[in-house]
Amino acid sequence: MDQGVASKAKVLSNFVWQIAETLRGDFKQSEYGKVILPFVVLRRLDCILEPTKDAVLKAYAGLPPGIDELTRDMMLCGVIGGGIRVYNTSSLTFTKIGAQNPSDIHKNLIAYITAFSDSVRDVFLDKFLFTDQLKRLADASLLWKVFEQFASLNLRPEAVSTLTMGYLFEDLIRRFSEISNETAGEHFTPREVIRLIVDLIIVNDDEKLRGRGIIRQIYDPACGTGGMLALAEEALKEFNPDIRVELFGQELNGESFGICKSDMLVTGHDPENITFGNTLTQDAHKDRRFHYMLSNPPYGVDWKKYQEPIREEAATQGKDGRFGAGLPRISDGQLLFLQHMISKMRTDEVGSRIGIVMNGSPLFTGGAGSGESEIRRWMLENDWVEAIVALPTDLFYNTGIQTYVWLLTNRKERKRRGKVQLIDASGERFWAPMRKSLGSKRREIRDDGRETITHIFHEMANGGGPWSAVSKISDATDFGFREIRVERPLRLNFQSGPERIERLKLAKPFLKLDPADQDDVLNVIANRLPTTLFKERPAFEAALTKALKGAGVKIGAPVRKAILSALSERDESAAICLDGDGRPEPDPELRDHELVPLKEDWKDHVAREVTPFVPDAWVDETYRDDADKGVGRVGYEINFNRYFYRYVAPRPLAEIDTELKTLEADIANLLKEVAG
Repeated sequence: MDQGVASKAKVLSNFVWQIAETLRGDFKQSEYGKVILPFVVLRRLDCILEPTKDAVLKAYAGLPPGIDELTRDMMLCGVIGGGIRVYNTSSLTFTKIGAQNPSDIHKNLIAYITAFSDSVRDVFLDKFLFTDQLKRLADASLLWKVFEQFASLNLRPEAVSTLTMGYLFEDLIRRFSEISNETAGEHFTPREVIRLIVDLIIVNDDEKLRGRGIIRQIYDPACGTGGMLALAEEALKEFNPDIRVELFGQELNGESFGICKSDMLVTGHDPENITFGNTLTQDAHKDRRFHYMLSNPPYGVDWKKYQEPIREEAATQGKDGRFGAGLPRISDGQLLFLQHMISKMRTDEVGSRIGIVMNGSPLFTGGAGSGESEIRRWMLENDWVEAIVALPTDLFYNTGIQTYVWLLTNRKERKRRGKVQLIDASGERFWAPMRKSLGSKRREIRDDGRETITHIFHEMANGGGPWSAVSKISDATDFGFREIRVERPLRLNFQSGPERIERLKLAKPFLKLDPADQDDVLNVIANRLPTTLFKERPAFEAALTKALKGAGVKIGAPVRKAILSALSERDESAAICLDGDGRPEPDPELRDHELVPLKEDWKDHVAREVTPFVPDAWVDETYRDDADKGVGRVGYEINFNRYFYRYVAPRPLAEIDTELKTLEADIANLLKEVAG
C-alpha cells in the first residue's frame, strides 16, 4: 500500500467523517452515507470543472440552435479537455453558491445539479436520489452548514489524485457500512489485493502488450466503485504508455454505481460502459468479449430471490448460455459470476485472462454430481484453470476468512497445458500486520510479497526449488475422482416379540387396515408365530405364511412387507437376504462411497482399500455418471490442505504440566484474595 496516498486519504476521510457527525439526531447513522457520499462526488466534480467553467459557458452560449445531443456533448467536453466526459452548463460553482444568500442554498444546489450533463445528472437524481436528501437537509436547517464544510474541502486533481480519491471512498464506505451493519466488502477490495490480481493476469502477457496500437478491454461484472478497473488500467499504462484501455463494468448497488460512473466520466472513459443492474439476471454487456476480467463477487450471498431467470437460462440454453455447466447451491452465487466471466472469453488468438477472488467454498463444496463439482469439472476438463493462490487471512475489511485468487485463461502457454499451479501465499513471508486495523482488516500483502507471488506464478516454480513448500503443480486430472458406491449385504434376524410388535402397530400399511383386520394380524403374530429367533428370512417367511393360512387371515403385499420390516433387526451373524434372482440384497445403512482418483482403476482401489476389510462388499456398477461411461460418478475438488499440510508437533507433556501448575497457583492466589 502507498502509505503517503493512504495517509492523505485518511486525513480527508476524518474531515468528511466530522461533517457526517453534523447529521446526528436528524438522520439515522445508517443514512449518513446517502448524504455524504454524493456530496463528496459533487465536490470532486466541482473542483475538476471549475478551472474551465468560463470557457464551457462561453462555448455553451455559442452553440447553434437545434444542435443534437451527441455533438453538444462532444463540443463542450472538448473545451474541458483531458478526456473528461462531464460538464455543467450552470454559471454556479461551490464558490459562487457560497457567496449567495444562505436562504437560496437549496434552490441553487438543485439548479447546479440539474445543469450537469445527462450521465451525471442521472446518477445524482436516480441512483443517489440526492434531491431527496437535499430536501431533508433543508427541512432540518442543516443544508447550509453541510455545504459550507464541503466547500472548504480541496478535492482539486492537483491536490488529490484519483488513487487518493479511491482510498477516500473506500474508507468512507467502510465506516458507513460498519455503523449501518452493512457488508463493506460488497463495495470494494483492498488495493494490494487488486494489485496482486492485476499483476498475475498480465505478467505472462508482456509480448502481447508491447508496441503501439494495442487495445485492451477490461471488465468487472461486480465493479463496485471501480477500484479494480482503475488499478488494472494503471498497471497496463505503466507497462505501455501507448496502450489504449477501455473499461467495462456492471454494479447493482446504486451508490457504488454512482461513484464508479462519476469516476469514469472524469478520467476520460465512456460512461455508458458502466451499467447498472444485476449481472446474473440482466447481462448489460451480453454480446461483448473482453481481454481481461477481474472481480471480487459477494461471498456466500444467496441467489434465491432472482433464481428464476438463472434457472431458465440454464435449462433452455445449456452450454450455449452462461450457466450450462451447473448451478451451485442457492446459498452461494460465486460460481455463477465465474461462469458468467468465462462466457465472455474472447475466441481470437489473443484470448482472455480472468482473475477472481473467492472464499474457500468454490474449491471443494459439493460432492460428485453436484452443481459445484460439475462447474469445477467443466473448467478443469476444458483446461482453463492456470493457478489458484491462497491469500492470507484478515485481508478484507468485512471478514477475516481465507480467500483465494483463481486465474483462468483460454490461451494457456504450452508448458501449462493440462497443469494447474497451487500457490500457498498465506504464510508470514508474504504479509505484514497493519499498524491499525480497519474493520476486520489486520494484515496487508507487502509489495515484496506481491512481487514474490507473481514471480512464483510466472516462473511456474515447483519441485525441489526454494518455493517448493508454497508452490505445487499438478495435472488437472489430479483433482478429479470417481465416486463409486460400495454395498454390503443385508443380514436380518426375525422374531415375534413385544417390542417388535409395537413397531408394527405404528407402520402406515398396518394402520390403514380396519380395526378388526388389525386385531386378526396381531393375534396371528402373537399367538401363532413361533417365538424362535429366525436367522434366515425364507424360513421366517414360511412360518409367517403358515400361521396366516392356519388362521384364515389374508393380507396384501404392503402389510406383509411391514410385518417383515417391523419384526426384523440387523444381525451380522444372520444369513444374507437374497432378492428374487438369488443375488444379495444391499443394506442401505451399510452403504458407503469410495473416492477413487481418476488416474487409478477403481477395481484396483477396491481390491486394496475395501475387500481386505469387508470381504462381502461389492460395487454397484449401475451407479454411474450420466456424462461418463465408467462406473461411479465423476467429481472434482481442490483441497489445498492436502497439498500444503504442515504437521505441527504437540508441546512436550512436561511443558504443558508446568503451565497447568502455574495456572493452578495463580487461581489459588486469586481465590485467597477474594476470600479476604
